[in-house]
Amino acid sequence: MTTFVDRVELHVAAGNGGHGCASVHREKFKPLGGPDGGNGGRGGDVILVVDQSVTTLLEYHHSPHRKATNGKPGEGDNRAGKDGQDLVLYVPDGTVILDKKGNVLADLVGHGTTYVAAQGGRGGLGNAALSSARRKAPGFALLGEPGDLDDIVLELKTVADVALVGYPSAGKSSLISVLSAAKPKIADYPFTTLVPNLGVVTAGSTVYTIADVPGLIPGASQGRGLGLEFLRHVERCSVLVHVLDTATLESDRDPVSDLDIIEEELKQYGGLDDRPRVVVLNKIDIPDGQDLAEMIRPDLEERGYRVFEVSAVARTGLKELSFALADIVAQARAAKPVEEATRIVIRPKAVDDAGFTVTYDEQEDVYRVRGEKPERWVRQTDFNNDEAVGYLADRLNRLGVEEALMKAGARAGDGVAIGSEENAVVFDWEPTLMAGAEMLGRRGEDHRLEAPRPAAQRRRDRQAERDDPEREYDEFNPF
Repeated sequence: MTTFVDRVELHVAAGNGGHGCASVHREKFKPLGGPDGGNGGRGGDVILVVDQSVTTLLEYHHSPHRKATNGKPGEGDNRAGKDGQDLVLYVPDGTVILDKKGNVLADLVGHGTTYVAAQGGRGGLGNAALSSARRKAPGFALLGEPGDLDDIVLELKTVADVALVGYPSAGKSSLISVLSAAKPKIADYPFTTLVPNLGVVTAGSTVYTIADVPGLIPGASQGRGLGLEFLRHVERCSVLVHVLDTATLESDRDPVSDLDIIEEELKQYGGLDDRPRVVVLNKIDIPDGQDLAEMIRPDLEERGYRVFEVSAVARTGLKELSFALADIVAQARAAKPVEEATRIVIRPKAVDDAGFTVTYDEQEDVYRVRGEKPERWVRQTDFNNDEAVGYLADRLNRLGVEEALMKAGARAGDGVAIGSEENAVVFDWEPTLMAGAEMLGRRGEDHRLEAPRPAAQRRRDRQAERDDPEREYDEFNPF
């Protein structure tokens, strides 16, 4: 059974906003006491939070679908709906958030760091909030907005100061077990270590973390063995330590060629050229290992490597190694720029920024309106209620959408789409010279949506002539 997972695909869904309520206050001797519909509740967010006690993404591997709760709808008597509960997902320190295309959305480093993966939908306004001097008793309410739906990828990159790299069975796990209090599984067969092991080392006044990266063999950067799966865990380290086996029993291998092969794999992976390197010649407690270490050490030092001869079993040379690594880590920490407090930057919108765009889509033969406000208003409109549709027309007209359509060349009867191609509301545009509550009829109706009926009008005119044949009609003043 898998016990360590460092990459998962997560399907997150925020909660939907609750619908607003359309209600009229009623009590004894006061049958029409005014609108009292409450607002809908906000949908819950999906939030990722770094927790130091979490070390793997295993939980999300087994349950990749996560959804926050919806907001409750509003009720009469001005009772607002309850907000949905946020869904908090705890992730390990060093988790990177990516979209499906591989673009980095967030890099979560540090306990308590948060990222909102999916935003909850707004609750719809009730008719009490929509009432005004001209619209005293709205017969409609706004719908709640749907919450965000998204597919994201979580990748864990171990937060360590020192990374141990090398061939399987080179002694990385043994070395980390004696340098720190970590207790990894140790055996003499390849691929004993299947997960990165992390340990904490104290050298004088410096405390640093050390990790071993399992499974590096030729072709690891192309996916052979376990290397590609865990190479990402060396990206955050300050120093790379090559652990070379000086007592290998394989006749076709030697420590120098092992070093060259691992360096080539790191080069192919990319992004690690600026990290300082240290070479550790391990297993010098074996006579043949000691002889080989003395033989190859001058060659490695000529290449510019700092070389240490150690034995994890006999525990020789470990103190010098731990203090040398502590010095390198301290220098790397001192070279990092000082993190400043996050500055709050306010970017007001330009005076001439309408907040939407109007473009002509030749393929679909429609004028497409894109913008945060128009698209949100469309999502909140109940198209089964004529008065709600009329209210939407008023809002779009006040925003300047109708004027922008005229400037773009739209004419009466042309198709207009509000929203993206996948989820747009399309209608035939009929320009109006005036729009407002004064044109509304009975509650729940809007005469602007009534289709013209010339035949019915002619019948009414003929009936009026029969009732009063002597009446003269003025074309410009029929009254």
